[in-house]
Amino acid sequence: MVTMTGHSIIPAGKGRIVGARGSVMAFKAVADQTSGDFSLMERTLPPGGRRLLPHRHVAASEAFFVLDGIVTFVVNGTEFHAGSEEFLLVPRGAAHTFGNGGDEPAQLLVLHAPAMDAYFAELDALWSRPDPPTPEEERALMSRHGMEPA
Repeated sequence: MVTMTGHSIIPAGKGRIVGARGSVMAFKAVADQTSGDFSLMERTLPPGGRRLLPHRHVAASEAFFVLDGIVTFVVNGTEFHAGSEEFLLVPRGAAHTFGNGGDEPAQLLVLHAPAMDAYFAELDALWSRPDPPTPEEERALMSRHGMEPA
């Protein structure tokens, strides 16, 4: 990381690292740095990894910019496939999930506004245990962070 007058250049794959469902998330900006306005992560999705439960954010929008690979999104029941340099905005309240159905890892930038990095820190703790969390444990965590099942 290169620091210049209070600002930082954060290289690819670096930042505050958390993981879940085989994904690696490198946070580039978190709530503490943005006054809660947004969080931004670089996320690597493993091929065929477990998808997040379909959900909706009650108070946050989520934006995805695919850096590499193909990511499959399902938004309000419609499936989309996005490749390198393609963007998808999921407005607050829209039901969605996403995953990598390809044979190679996919990388994307994910922005949450307002910030949601606290959710991912707790999710990392759940997935760091010897046994993966149950769907019920994940739903309870989602609920605590303004996410509801779709």
